[in-house]
Amino acid sequence: MAHEVEIGNFKVGAGHRQFLIAGPCVIESEQIVLETAARIAEIAQALGMPYIFKSSFDKANRTSIHSYRGPGLEQGLAVLKKVKDQLGLPVLTDVHTEEQATEAGKVVDVLQIPAFLCRQTDLLIAAAKTGKVVNVKKGQFLSPQEMGNAVKKVEESGNKRIVLTERGSSFGYNNLVVDMRSFPVLRSFGYPVVFDATHSVQLPGGGGTKSSGQREFVEPLACAAAGVGVDGFFMEVHPNPDEALSDGPNMVPLHQLKALLERVMRICDASQLRK
Repeated sequence: MAHEVEIGNFKVGAGHRQFLIAGPCVIESEQIVLETAARIAEIAQALGMPYIFKSSFDKANRTSIHSYRGPGLEQGLAVLKKVKDQLGLPVLTDVHTEEQATEAGKVVDVLQIPAFLCRQTDLLIAAAKTGKVVNVKKGQFLSPQEMGNAVKKVEESGNKRIVLTERGSSFGYNNLVVDMRSFPVLRSFGYPVVFDATHSVQLPGGGGTKSSGQREFVEPLACAAAGVGVDGFFMEVHPNPDEALSDGPNMVPLHQLKALLERVMRICDASQLRK
C-alpha cells in the first residue's frame, strides 16, 4: 500500500497531484535564491503543482578541488530559512554527514541523501532520526531493487516519511541512462517516487575537471517519466545556467521552465499508469 507523505502544508504520493522539487544546484547568493524561488513558486502554483524549493549549502562531491562548493552549513541554512520565512515554501537540501543531518534538520523540511551516499547507513539513520522527510536518491551504481535496503534503514530508524528519487544509472564512462522500469520497482516499496530530470542528463566528469551535461534531453526524459507514472519531478533551475557555478550544463533555464512543465503535466494528466 502506498504511503502518503506530508511535506509542509500538502501531501504527496498516490492520489495526489504531482509535486515539484526545484531550485539552483548550489546557493550562489541570497538574491539568486530568493528571486528564483519566487518565480518557480508562481509557475508551480499556476500549474497546481505543490512546490518544494531546493538548493545546496555544500557540494561535497565536486569533480575538482578548485570548484565552488557553496557558502557552507551556517550561512547556507540561514538563506534557506529566509526562503521558508519570506516565501512560505518548504525547503530541501542535501546532507553529507551525520552532523549536517542533525543541524539541517532544524531548518529544512526535507533532508536529501545524495546518490553517492545512499548506502551510508549512519547517514541514513541520522537523517531518519530528525523526523524530517528523507529523500533518498538512487545511486548511479544501484539497481532499483536494491533501494529496498535503504528504505529499511530509514524505516527501522523510526521514520516512514520517505521519498525515493531516480537520477539515472552509470552507462560506461561519463554517461548515464534512465531505465523507465525503475519507476514501478521503486513505487513497489510503498513511497512516493520522484524523477530527477536534470541530474539524469549529466555527463559525470565529462568536462575533465567538472561534469558536463545535455540539458536538451531534460524534457524528453521528463515526458517519458510522466507517461510511466511518477509522483514528483526534481529539476535544477537557474536564471542563467551558462554562468552557474555548479552543474550549469544540465540545469533548466528559468525562462524555459513554465513551458516545459506545462508539457510534462499534460502527459501526467493523461497517464493512467500511476496507481
